[in-house]
Amino acid sequence: MADLPAATEEIAPAALERGRLLFVGSCEFFAGAMTMAQLPPARGPEIAFAGRSNVGKSSLINALTGRKALARTSNTPGRTQQLNFFDLGNGTLTLVDLPGYGYSAVGKAKAAAWTETTRAYLKGRPELLRVCLLVDSRHGLKPGDEDIMTLLDKSAVVYQVVLTKADKTGPAELARVKSATAAALSRHVAAHPVIRVTSSQTASGIAELRAELAALAPATV
Repeated sequence: MADLPAATEEIAPAALERGRLLFVGSCEFFAGAMTMAQLPPARGPEIAFAGRSNVGKSSLINALTGRKALARTSNTPGRTQQLNFFDLGNGTLTLVDLPGYGYSAVGKAKAAAWTETTRAYLKGRPELLRVCLLVDSRHGLKPGDEDIMTLLDKSAVVYQVVLTKADKTGPAELARVKSATAAALSRHVAAHPVIRVTSSQTASGIAELRAELAALAPATV
């Protein structure tokens, strides 16, 4: 793996470049699943993107991969209605865009079904190396986020909070939210200690997150 200490916000130039090269390479959608039976066989290490509806999961995946429409985005919360799998770097990593929680544009029964699938995936996918837990920087952690964090703690799945929409938050408020989030994470055993602050609009923090995720890939990349 790249020379990237696990608990530092500073990232070496070589790690940044490795992340850039991986994420500008091939990235293709290959499967969608609404039930556990529909989950595709793993192609390699997986990184999932979780968070409340409309937190910016699809936008972040597009920003990371340098695409405008790899993952479907919408101003309507709850539009991602299945687990979407993307092959990054011809099997190097799989990116998984999970349905949002906390709100849905469809009926409760349908939303409950994919929420159950999402939770089952998070608890029982051996290839899942990390969950990027996206949190809106304007609002900070919400009860639904805490529920997922507790689930991942119990499942021993490492997760990293990524604050999104930083361009919509003032510096003082952003610092306050980041500090409060760090305090909350200190009480969770599976939480990665580094919080990434990002904006899909300005690309702030994108290179650093690419480098962290690329460090999870096989060392040959």
